[in-house]
Amino acid sequence: MRFIPLFLSTLFLSGVVSVPAWAETKIGFVNTERLFRDSQLAVKAQKKLEKEFQGREQDIQKLVKQARDLQASLEKEGLTMSEADRNKKQKDLANLSRDIQHAQREFREDLNQRKNEEFAAVQDRARKAILEIAEKEKFDLVLENVIYASPKIDITERVLKALEK
Repeated sequence: MRFIPLFLSTLFLSGVVSVPAWAETKIGFVNTERLFRDSQLAVKAQKKLEKEFQGREQDIQKLVKQARDLQASLEKEGLTMSEADRNKKQKDLANLSRDIQHAQREFREDLNQRKNEEFAAVQDRARKAILEIAEKEKFDLVLENVIYASPKIDITERVLKALEK
């Protein structure tokens, strides 16, 4: 029975002793989602990607319109067409649909790859800026992707400003 009070007092003392050490720890938080959305680097990367892939996207939209027009023609004139013409248009529509799906899949894959490349560069620059701020301001710990962080430890704005330089 003497063990329990000794154990509790040890827990209490260790808790009391560790609180001041924890109170001296300087913690910061960076909202990386905001960095990728609001930083000038991220905005430039997004615009670059839009410009780079705009032509391909327009080409796909033209194919989609062509397929819709062909489908509408089949629905409108299908009953009055000869069977050979209807079969040819159905085959053309099937081929066009397959080409559209293939083009869309390639487009998404290429776009995702380029996004990853562009945003990896943004992430690299952001990490360097975070490290500089952490070392300069003597942070003990800098976190990202947390459920909640108090605004007083949020250093995202400082990182955004550092990225603008």
